[in-house]
Amino acid sequence: MNHHACSFVSALALIAAPAIAQDQPAPAQPGGKLPKPVKIQLVKVADGLVDPGHVAAPKDGSGRLFVCERNGLVRIIKDGKLLAKPFLDLKDKTLSSFLEEGLYAIEFHPKFKENGLFYVSYSDLWFNGATMLVEYKVSAKNPDKADPESARVVMQIDYPYCNHHGGKMAFGPDGYLYIGVGDGGWEGDVIHAGQDLHTWLGKMLRIDVNTTSTDRGYGIPKSNPFITPLQQMTLFGVSELQFSKIHPKAKPEIWAYGLRNPWTFSFDRKTGDLFIADVGQNHWEEVDFQPASSKGGENYGWKSMCGSHPFPIELEKGAPRVGVLPIAEYSHVDQGICVVGVGVYRGKDYPSLEGTYFTCDWGSGKVWGIQPDPNSPSKWQMQELLDLDTPIRPTGSGEDEAGNLYITHATANYGGPVDPAQNEKGAVWKIVSADKVPAGAAIAPLQK
Repeated sequence: MNHHACSFVSALALIAAPAIAQDQPAPAQPGGKLPKPVKIQLVKVADGLVDPGHVAAPKDGSGRLFVCERNGLVRIIKDGKLLAKPFLDLKDKTLSSFLEEGLYAIEFHPKFKENGLFYVSYSDLWFNGATMLVEYKVSAKNPDKADPESARVVMQIDYPYCNHHGGKMAFGPDGYLYIGVGDGGWEGDVIHAGQDLHTWLGKMLRIDVNTTSTDRGYGIPKSNPFITPLQQMTLFGVSELQFSKIHPKAKPEIWAYGLRNPWTFSFDRKTGDLFIADVGQNHWEEVDFQPASSKGGENYGWKSMCGSHPFPIELEKGAPRVGVLPIAEYSHVDQGICVVGVGVYRGKDYPSLEGTYFTCDWGSGKVWGIQPDPNSPSKWQMQELLDLDTPIRPTGSGEDEAGNLYITHATANYGGPVDPAQNEKGAVWKIVSADKVPAGAAIAPLQK
């Protein structure tokens, strides 16, 4: 092989090479102490729901909460009561026979009050479980009803397997829609999606729903990190660093990569920082962090890493650390099995919770608070705040217009039943300060 060919191969290797994690602080783990003391309780908001998994609110002053039921219904909690009639019924289109499939999320356009637009993501029955991201408009006659005829397909994401689909959406402070996409399933990322920039799988995507083109129902933000303009080929006089940034076949929608299953993520409404709760493999769960100042392109390590640990775990000794380490992690040994991020509290009702990021676990029911360490801003502290264990099993989360945080609960499991409606009914719980529990409220039972 001649010198020129060697240079070309080296460049290709750099293009595919993941960033190496160097001089990064170790992630916070349970057992820490929050710099700002926090005591919480969970108060029940509504029950009788079919496998609820996401809560959202339009910024229209109505005070309504919208809840996604896994079998395809969007329900409304209005004036403290669960309305009998659904806001949107997608049961005839939603595949929900497996636990990680169903109606994933609802997200309202930043200008919903003016344009009435909102977005849903669900596992489509007719497209073999592909995630369909669809735009709808609220009914002109009834604000508690969607117009089913207004449907516009924005995006379709196909998967090789029935698990690790992600599905959560959120508008960022920049007005673009972010989408969490899992690695496509089975276990161990058998198709190497996490580090592959040629696929949407294992990524955070960032799209513009306000523009479209002839071949897609959305636009590509020009500041997305993996856009390579058409250019002439130059072999010489180009540094290796420049070569490493050339990605002609990368999916332009990609914002960040190296994720296994970002089931939940959220933006801090005050700072714009992004928190991603990435569901782990067999040993570790992690919470990733992207500061508001980021230009995108972060590699969060999967499948080279799971948390701050090499994957597979047998390579723990001596293996290099790859990518951006999480800010927090916890072990399957005694803490849980499936991380569910909740969000950063920025409401006015509970000042003691201000600035705390909350996360919980579907398997153990534990709830933690995470705060930056004031003595070392790049480090964080993670403290257990509630040990719910059974009977509460967090499946998702969300926030209302006022900044209050919510956790959804369901007893669904991998063994079925095929019809989610046959499961024990789920509920929505609100995180409140322990000293401000309303009189007579139903609160979460704690481990004794």
